[in-house]
Amino acid sequence: MNKSELVFIPCPALSHLIPTIETAKLLLLRDNRLSATVFLPPHIYVIDTIAETYVETTSSNPTFSSRLKFIRLPPIQHSNKHFFEHYNVQIPNVRREISNLLTNEQNPRLAAIVLDIFCVGLVSVAAEFGLPAYLFFTGGATCLGIYQHFVSLRFDRDEDVTRYKNTEVDLPVPCFSLPVPAKVLPMMTVDETSPPGIFLTHFKMFSEVKGILINTFYDMEPYAVESLLSDDKTPEIYPVGPVLKVESKWFAEDDDVKKWLDDQPENSVVFLCFGSLGIFGEEQVREIAKGLENSGTRFLWSLRKSYNPKIERERSEYFEGFSERTKGFGRVMEWAPQAAVLAHPAVGGFVSHCGWNSTLESVWFGVPMATFPMHAEQQLNAFYLVKEMGMAEAITLDYQMDFTGEKPPESVGWEVIAGGIRRLMEEEGGSGVRRKVEEMRKKAREALVEGGSSYNALTRFIEDVMTNVD
Repeated sequence: MNKSELVFIPCPALSHLIPTIETAKLLLLRDNRLSATVFLPPHIYVIDTIAETYVETTSSNPTFSSRLKFIRLPPIQHSNKHFFEHYNVQIPNVRREISNLLTNEQNPRLAAIVLDIFCVGLVSVAAEFGLPAYLFFTGGATCLGIYQHFVSLRFDRDEDVTRYKNTEVDLPVPCFSLPVPAKVLPMMTVDETSPPGIFLTHFKMFSEVKGILINTFYDMEPYAVESLLSDDKTPEIYPVGPVLKVESKWFAEDDDVKKWLDDQPENSVVFLCFGSLGIFGEEQVREIAKGLENSGTRFLWSLRKSYNPKIERERSEYFEGFSERTKGFGRVMEWAPQAAVLAHPAVGGFVSHCGWNSTLESVWFGVPMATFPMHAEQQLNAFYLVKEMGMAEAITLDYQMDFTGEKPPESVGWEVIAGGIRRLMEEEGGSGVRRKVEEMRKKAREALVEGGSSYNALTRFIEDVMTNVD
């Protein structure tokens, strides 16, 4: 029996790291001929303790420990602080580690390298060793289609894509059935200022891989999947999702919140959580709080601390009164175990930043969403969920966080927030979102079982990589 090894190189951010490693685990469970080695680049800014704990727990799991290894790549000092350069400078280290794997006679034959989208510059190392490279795309098929489309506009048609920045036009895009407003496009596709064209130049390298694993499933994005399949410039695609870590685990410090949820009626609580970068300024926090008070809805709000001591002090003073006024029907906590909260029967709605992992979790647990995107491709996801699929209520589709501090922060008013929450939490849902999400929940599970679309896509991927060592 031929044994084969895959090398995975993820971005260390939690939203990329977990789905990548969970995909590796899924492959090992599906085929005992496979093993995997994960190269872990150093964290860019600060060590993510949750990510570190996850890696340690996974590496000690006896189910995978013999066939799943982790190699930490050392930090390297460099002058170019652009995001991609943090991974490109690892080329010598990646080259050395792959050489070690290839020359170790005890090691299974290396079949392929699977790269995160931000590490795709390492495709050159795969080519050096004559190894096929694949991409693991942690977003949806619609997002991949947008990237592919703007790469084509920029490099095939020599179009100035910056003309779409901050405009009100609607664009026909192959992976959407509806025209897409320019204001919901990922900023990286239309902003070529720092440095010029870096994102699209980087995404152009997607065409150099042999195939793309996408964390989605056919019924979630049928139009986009079909569009990518018919595009001769897109490599072979494998929609293998939803790949999630959905164990419903509560921690000791969350016991009080869990007990509170246990006492609430079914589908009565709206959960607000905005991801690891979901840190609002004082004004927006006040508007969200007032919206919650006026919505008349029970709530659980995961509110991350601000990095600004002044804002955090003002917040704390404000929340002393807010906590008293909402006592009994609302709770605020700094960090929440999102999957565990969404799995709880009391939770009937999810106000989310629309990150793709959070979107898939809401579908997996059948909890309808209200959209409050903040950055990256989240506005695009929000537009897709609300307009294309009718699976979410809109609070906002185009809210943008400004991480540069160059302009005053946007603020969504409390009336808009309260209205969105009320629509979301209606028993039937004025637009039928609750029913549609429940239907998609069933399809998500069907996709992963034998004979399902994602099960079959993973089978195709395994067959493909095994041919590399025949």
